[in-house]
Amino acid sequence: MDLKTASSLHRLRLVSAPEAVSFLLLLVCSVLKRTTDFNAVPVMGAVHGVLFVLYVLLWLDAWNRAKWSLGTAAVYFLLSVVPFGGFFADRKLKAEADSAVTASRAKAAEGVNA
Repeated sequence: MDLKTASSLHRLRLVSAPEAVSFLLLLVCSVLKRTTDFNAVPVMGAVHGVLFVLYVLLWLDAWNRAKWSLGTAAVYFLLSVVPFGGFFADRKLKAEADSAVTASRAKAAEGVNA
């Protein structure tokens, strides 16, 4: 993997946690709407919608650059629609991005030493 791939994974990682938080807040707002007079669902729904669309676009970019298998790509997508899944995606993406950066640095060092 190269640095562009690592950057793509990093961008996806940056949006995965906020998307997960917005999903949880939307669930809380939905419960509050039905149990109290508080209704923040329209606002929270819009925020979550924007973050989810951004996640999907960045997920597609990461899938393309990282050359994930269909199964790996499906796991990252499913993690975006499961409560708390975005937090697990964040951890997995961090490990994968760190691995990509390490591989890129090793490749650059080989070029310098050659």
